[in-house]
Amino acid sequence: MPPLLSVIIPAHNEERRLPGSLAQILGFLHTQSYTAEVLVVENGSLDRTAEVARSYADRYANVRVFIEPSRGKGRAVRRGMLEALGDYRFICDADLSMPIEQVNHFIPSALETVDVAIASREAPGAVRYGEPAYRHTIGRAFNLLVRLMALPGLQDTQCGFKCFSASCARDLFAVQRLDGLGFDVEVLYVARLRRYRVIEIPIPWYFNADSRVRLLRDSWTMLTDLIRIRLNAARGLYAPRP
Repeated sequence: MPPLLSVIIPAHNEERRLPGSLAQILGFLHTQSYTAEVLVVENGSLDRTAEVARSYADRYANVRVFIEPSRGKGRAVRRGMLEALGDYRFICDADLSMPIEQVNHFIPSALETVDVAIASREAPGAVRYGEPAYRHTIGRAFNLLVRLMALPGLQDTQCGFKCFSASCARDLFAVQRLDGLGFDVEVLYVARLRRYRVIEIPIPWYFNADSRVRLLRDSWTMLTDLIRIRLNAARGLYAPRP
């Protein structure tokens, strides 16, 4: 019988943060009444991330590790989503900037039905802790571009915590094409084309000064990804379900 929840952690050079995050995640899941698995997708690391992840898989039956030699968060998440067995599949950044306990707001019984539920730092009730003002301003400017070019109405597409039903995940990630940071917008864009319900869940979010996001470089990359998404859509690569 498949687990209710799959927690998918894309991990690039995370040997330092991964042990603490896995300990928190596994400790929390152990207290829950539902069944769950944790998938770590190592993603072109230059450190001991894979070794650290495998040490947990050796000790915990519900931890599985996959290796994606080429870098790209989108590539790692796609692998995890398609390898997962859970009825609900949750992307979880390794830094745990959202406390793992919040995952229960993304699955039944908190939600009656789930197609796509995304963590939002902007939805009413969300709280940001410790984020520098300049980062927030740049993030809001980028979100404006996302709303204008791809996803009107969604206030936070880039938070690294998102949940998909199993059938929705199989459908969306089978057609995902972007391997980098723009995969979030791409998958949500396809979800809307295919008439899935996408909702935002307000969360508490804690700024991590060790974030892997580099605002200027990654914002340029994301802009080019937005253009690629629109071009792919114009070519019919994301055709809606009949």
